[in-house]
Amino acid sequence: MKKAVIFDLDGTLANTIESLTYCGNRALQKFGLPSFTQEDYKYFVGDGSAVLVRRALTKAGDAELTHYDEVYEEYCRLFAKDCMYQVRPYDGIIPLLEELKKKGIRIAVLSNKPHENSVSVVETLFGKDYFDCIQGQKAGIPKKPDPAGVFKIEEYLGLAPEDFLYVGDTSVDMRTGKNAGLFTVGVLWGFRDRKELEDNHADVIIEKPAELLEFL
Repeated sequence: MKKAVIFDLDGTLANTIESLTYCGNRALQKFGLPSFTQEDYKYFVGDGSAVLVRRALTKAGDAELTHYDEVYEEYCRLFAKDCMYQVRPYDGIIPLLEELKKKGIRIAVLSNKPHENSVSVVETLFGKDYFDCIQGQKAGIPKKPDPAGVFKIEEYLGLAPEDFLYVGDTSVDMRTGKNAGLFTVGVLWGFRDRKELEDNHADVIIEKPAELLEFL
């Protein structure tokens, strides 16, 4: 039986697409750049805020990223204030987490969202100390798909790779889990589709949170 589950945050535990779109578009608009849809932002996200801004600028026609510094600074300012805008857990997530805790399964979050924002979102949605470990993007720790964040969680919990499930909704998540030698679970309620998860070698793909319990 598995002893712990590592969850991605955006698109896996929480539907954050409205907050990302809201902050991203406001940052772009401030400098006279076009806005984008939530569907666009589902493909901008996944590799951290700096990459999100680069992808948005590229789609806006600023291929040379001449507006990068000012848009990124504004995005970070807005996101620090409004990272919880319309954010909510996906249906079925809270019952899943409660069941995992009843079974004595440790639960952790690994996100490319800045660490302070990751902690804020998780603790606002689920409560302080609900998760055993929260690991967001920090200086000195490479972002996903580098497995360094996974290794930090393993060390903190005192568990081995074979003790974990790794759960996420994007190619970045599947590659992170594979790079760390974990069993990967792709989810279809998030930001990306089945083909992306299959192409990145998810061990299993699930449509509803409760299905995760079958793989413990």
